[in-house]
Amino acid sequence: MKKLISLMMACAVTTAVFAGGKSEAPDNTDTSSQDARSSQISVRLLTDATGIDDKSFNAATWRGILNFYNETWDNTPSRGDLYDVNSVATADMDIPALKNYADEGYDLIISTGFTWADPLANVAPIYPDQKFTIIDVDWLNEPNVSQYTFREDQGSYLVGVIAAEQAIQDGIDNPKFGFIGGMPGATITKFEMGYYQGVKSVLPDAGFVDYYANSWGSPELAKAQANSWYNNGVYCIFSAAGGTGNGTISQAKEMRLAGKDVWAIGVDSDQYEDGLYADGKSAVLTSMVKLVENASQDALTKVADGTWTAGKTVLTLKDGGVGYSTKNTELSQASIDAAEKARTEINSGNVTVYGTYKEALAAGIAQEGLHALDD
Repeated sequence: MKKLISLMMACAVTTAVFAGGKSEAPDNTDTSSQDARSSQISVRLLTDATGIDDKSFNAATWRGILNFYNETWDNTPSRGDLYDVNSVATADMDIPALKNYADEGYDLIISTGFTWADPLANVAPIYPDQKFTIIDVDWLNEPNVSQYTFREDQGSYLVGVIAAEQAIQDGIDNPKFGFIGGMPGATITKFEMGYYQGVKSVLPDAGFVDYYANSWGSPELAKAQANSWYNNGVYCIFSAAGGTGNGTISQAKEMRLAGKDVWAIGVDSDQYEDGLYADGKSAVLTSMVKLVENASQDALTKVADGTWTAGKTVLTLKDGGVGYSTKNTELSQASIDAAEKARTEINSGNVTVYGTYKEALAAGIAQEGLHALDD
């Protein structure tokens, strides 16, 4: 069912609750407006080659779509009809994929990540009546594109605080910290800068190294780099690299199995389960959780409610757009307390987190020679 929003459905829809992704049913009906609207709205998701099994960014976007339809990862009866996903193998297929979906006339097309920005800028003007949403981009100006970004630097600051405080609690002498990125650019720089500032807020003299794999789907590159770093005194590595980052977690698992006190930090979704290496033991100390599902669910909600508009939405630490996980029982209470104190200071404005390398350098916070790029 494409491009169908019936009058009956429109009457059933009421104001959406962003956090829960549901609407209250009118008093004169026993049918949830969520069910009424989702039975009419069609959406297609476009991702890079890592797809929705990346256990990270794409997976979270997909989860938001599932939430909108009141379905689950293992129960997707509406898939293929109301919603579906296309993981594009190569960049040269991005524009054809967008055009194909636009030709089919779905109510909304969602794409994930900045690699879709140029293709979308090319395609959106050709289909002025098609609604597009892109996540992790905020520089497009097309009147039929809504854009969602996050304060990844704020959430990453918290996991940096956690990593540094955990090193203190573990009695690590002169700990070093590492960051592994996928493709360099403004979004991933926010992760690195936030993490760096969080670490340094606790341990100003801590060593810090970074590496960019120039790939979202090469875990072997992250694994090799993590192996080298862990063997040379790096205590904790935070990866913001899509599927590439799974290599960091894999190497951390091997190291902890061998009795080495090192950690990985997950990204976007809680990657605790991916770090399991023994009964109740995970190599993922915490994860910088980016609630990407809120973006995809919110976009669909607005299409259904008739309130969708082009423009930019920024989800911050204060409004619950980013945070961190506490599932690992080895995460010290002191680390959690330090992160919560940092959360309060950021939300109150007492601590400023710089999201670009240029800003961090100008403020005298970041070190020279990192590989972060602001564009």
